[in-house]
Amino acid sequence: MKTDFRDIPRYKGMVLIGLILFVIVSLFISIGLGAYKVGPMDIIKAIFVEKSGMNHNIIYNIRLPRTFVAGLVGVCLALAGAILQGIMRNSLASPSTIGITSGAGLMSVICLVLFPQYEYLVTPAAFVGAVLTTVLIFILSWKDGINPLRMVLAGLAVSSLLNALVDLILIFFPDRVHNTLGFSIGSLSVKAWNDFNRIWPYALIGFIVAMILSKKLNILLLGDEIVGSLGVNVERLRVILILLTSLLAASAVSVVGLISFVGLIVPHISRILIGSDYKYLLPASALTGAGVLMLCDTIGRVVAEPMEIPVGIIMAIVGVPFFLYLLRGGIKSARK
Repeated sequence: MKTDFRDIPRYKGMVLIGLILFVIVSLFISIGLGAYKVGPMDIIKAIFVEKSGMNHNIIYNIRLPRTFVAGLVGVCLALAGAILQGIMRNSLASPSTIGITSGAGLMSVICLVLFPQYEYLVTPAAFVGAVLTTVLIFILSWKDGINPLRMVLAGLAVSSLLNALVDLILIFFPDRVHNTLGFSIGSLSVKAWNDFNRIWPYALIGFIVAMILSKKLNILLLGDEIVGSLGVNVERLRVILILLTSLLAASAVSVVGLISFVGLIVPHISRILIGSDYKYLLPASALTGAGVLMLCDTIGRVVAEPMEIPVGIIMAIVGVPFFLYLLRGGIKSARK
């Protein structure tokens, strides 16, 4: 029997080290490139040595928080996608295809447009929207149990409805559209340290809880009957994991808006690199998601200077071909 080289612990460790280096390189590229270009040594000086000056102000107050927010959004969405693909055993599952991000987006827009004085409640509101949407999709897709494909189709239908409601709100309140500018397509423009502070606790909590539950995620891949025979409460575990994915997706959406395909393509890339063991897949997905979103944001800033293309559009350009590849059976299952 041929051994998969991805099952070798030393190889997995090398992959994780490589992904850490990938994130570091992506970080320097994101901070250094733009209308004003800065070299690696100048970046280090501006962060750790200089306390004032143009380099310090541009890097520390503008690019660094934006880059960190991009990285954390990538972490949250990639983790959410990896978890969803595991609990549903479906390669097409992600926060965007299931509809979680649309529910979070609707509640975020309601909060920003109708109750702008409560902007600090955007993340909790997005979480409530994500959970309610997930419950609705479960109800719509339930027929003698949950069928993963039926749930994806229900998620796509509900997403379309919720996105239409977002557009309707913006039409009825055109004078407040500036509060949601860039939200519907996902933008990292004008992100500051307060945005970073809004997302990092959720990203940290989500990653820690996901790693604690990584062994149970591996067990879920065996099937409900086998898991039940091992004494694991399958439904309770699914509820906990879905709440976790809702929290991760909602925290990302509440800060940058609707960004699709990160939770779909990043777990697959990570699975190809490191295998399906969630003990390694989760950190690999988090690192890959951070690096990919930082690079995509950089591409959006530099490809059409002096204009800026929102990162959501760049991810759609990259993600749609990958999604079509999945539909044609390029990757058969989240278990492989």
